[in-house]
Amino acid sequence: MNPPNPPNGMPPPAGPPQRPARQIRGPQSALTDFLASQGINANQIRQDADARRAAARASLQNAGGDGDDDASSPEAEPESAPARKETKAQAAKRKKEEEKAIAKIKASKQFQRRRKQYGSDDDMSDEDEAARAIFEESMAPLPGQMENCELCEKRFSVTAYSRAGPDGGLLCPKCSKELGKEEGSAKKKRKIAAGRARRQLQSNLLDGIYPGAKDLMTLCIETLAKNVHNADSLGDLSDDLVDKIAAILSKKRLMTPETLYLFLRPGSDTVTVYDAAKLSSDDFIRIFQIVPTVKHLRLRNAIQFKNKVMDHLLGTTVELETLSLHGSNLIDDGRWDQFLTEKGSHLRALKVYSTDGHFGDEQLEMVAKHCPNLHRLKVCHNQKVTTEGVHHIAKMPNLTHLSLELYQQMPFFEGDSSLADVLGSIGAGLRTLSLATIHNLTNDVLKGIHDNCQNLSKLRLTDNSTFTDDGFANLFTGWLNPPLIYLDLHKCRHIDAAEPRENPNKVGLGSAGFEALMAHSGLTLKHLNVHSCRHISREAFENVFAEDKTYPEMQEIDISFCQSVNDFVVGSIFRSCPNLKTLKVFGNFGVKGVRVPKGKILIGVPNALGMQIEGTEEDEGRVI
Repeated sequence: MNPPNPPNGMPPPAGPPQRPARQIRGPQSALTDFLASQGINANQIRQDADARRAAARASLQNAGGDGDDDASSPEAEPESAPARKETKAQAAKRKKEEEKAIAKIKASKQFQRRRKQYGSDDDMSDEDEAARAIFEESMAPLPGQMENCELCEKRFSVTAYSRAGPDGGLLCPKCSKELGKEEGSAKKKRKIAAGRARRQLQSNLLDGIYPGAKDLMTLCIETLAKNVHNADSLGDLSDDLVDKIAAILSKKRLMTPETLYLFLRPGSDTVTVYDAAKLSSDDFIRIFQIVPTVKHLRLRNAIQFKNKVMDHLLGTTVELETLSLHGSNLIDDGRWDQFLTEKGSHLRALKVYSTDGHFGDEQLEMVAKHCPNLHRLKVCHNQKVTTEGVHHIAKMPNLTHLSLELYQQMPFFEGDSSLADVLGSIGAGLRTLSLATIHNLTNDVLKGIHDNCQNLSKLRLTDNSTFTDDGFANLFTGWLNPPLIYLDLHKCRHIDAAEPRENPNKVGLGSAGFEALMAHSGLTLKHLNVHSCRHISREAFENVFAEDKTYPEMQEIDISFCQSVNDFVVGSIFRSCPNLKTLKVFGNFGVKGVRVPKGKILIGVPNALGMQIEGTEEDEGRVI
């Protein structure tokens, strides 16, 4: 219905302001139509941006010294052509914006840090070139815009993943893929080499090898180990060098029947194989055939050293003084009895590791009867020895080194009673004592060590949850034993899954015991291991490693999983132990940003940076 006409002579009534008529047709969107109604033209914006880029490129070429030759060349005309379409006002506005942007770049901190490589303050042309280069980088095409490929010159849409070409331009997806194939193999090799170098560095740190230049002898040994398959013999190398080469080959799993012959030198009295896993029974037999003068035999991972080899050994004239077998769990008790009966009189050291269900109480009795000259006895990872076998050890009066690691759990007080007999009988002559993973020992053993052992230089009491802090304090207080050189008390702590942090009975090595042991042996200790003794307080660490205390002989400390350790404690340790080589702090999350003095190794820092070496005034240090 049409509105009524107004009376004659009267103006039409005022209404709301009329918006300009718009019509949306075809593919034109509503947003484009709205921008056009406001006087915003997308084509004009695109032309202005192209003009700014072209002007920046032209000015950069002029600054490079090409002068009028570049301006007059036909190659420069297409780049400067878009600039001719802009008006004088637009050109002045563009130049003003460029000058503001370049001035802002020159005043930025990033540019100031990069000034040294572009010249001094007087060399303003170099600074202008550098600032304009950064400005040109910022004017690169954005994702969604169109650009020509640097290689094939085809036009493509720029994305966030568009790759830069060799000359700084962008590449289309096809050229990017082809270039990636060409560089892929080389990049993969570089990545593998970098990963191998990083792992080797961390392996060296765990071995206590400080990063840096190696001495000539070490380089020669490593070179020989790498090319051992080309070696015919080791010549007249000393036993120490031969032992180092054998250790390197074993670490790399290169000890095979072929390389074994390099270490079997007729007339030698020592044969050491650190990894015999690849050797057969015949290879072990050849050891006695080629080196019948062997006196000291040490074999690790000797799985194939079994009854056949033992029978051959019993049939020879070899008189071993030292026998160390690791993993030879295929030798039955009968062969052990026969060996100890026939060859035991010459033995001075017997070390038996990981024999599973063999070598038990009966064999220890045979050792006590037939090995009168035995000075060193080591039975580790043994599942058969009980308290009865420990009683037999008390009948070995000449023992000076005793090491037991027994997995057959002893009942409470029976283990104390058997070890009390051992300590009371042979404790006065012991130089080293190691009691590992014998869980049910109590403070009576600590008291027996205090009363009977007065010549120890090495003591190991590990993995125990019944010793108390007072027991350790009493052991080291008033002990007539000389100061120790080696002390290992790791995993002597309270265990309670319900309340792991509560320790009302002061079980394990605590603050009092730690301060007592450092007061007794701190000046001579070279190796200290209190791994997982988490009941030692931060105050105890600070008191022991105070500013006025020094431990000149200390070389290696392990304080891993001691929750109170932080950066201050680690720094105090480095200050109080001037000759310290290695400090282990695994699991101590209070250690965050400590600086390590040069020449020392900090292992187990719980962060992604690793060990941070402190520097000098000229050097800011480095991260390993």
